Amino acid sequence: MLTMLIPSLVIGIIVIVLTIMRVERGLLRIFLLTAGASLAGFAVFAFLHNVVYGAFIFFFGEDFWKGGDEPFFFILASIICPLGFAVGIVGSIVIAVKRRISGNKQ
Repeated sequence: MLTMLIPSLVIGIIVIVLTIMRVERGLLRIFLLTAGASLAGFAVFAFLHNVVYGAFIFFFGEDFWKGGDEPFFFILASIICPLGFAVGIVGSIVIAVKRRISGNKQ
């Protein structure tokens, strides 16, 4: 599990750090930070989903969930973070293409 989550976390942190170091302004900065935070958040929330699920089973027994699963971190990791990543990437691409076409380096 960790071999799949660590690259996502590392790449997300790199995108965030490079965006902050570049001192990018405006919407491009927001979209890049959204993409980086979503990548890093995916790894964090997937890990927390498994930790919380395992901790509740450990402390309250296997029948605590009644066949269900821990929903909060699962929804964040499987729905919200991929949507945020898609918004960040598409927004960044649109702004970059728009700037290249207009020749503006804002």
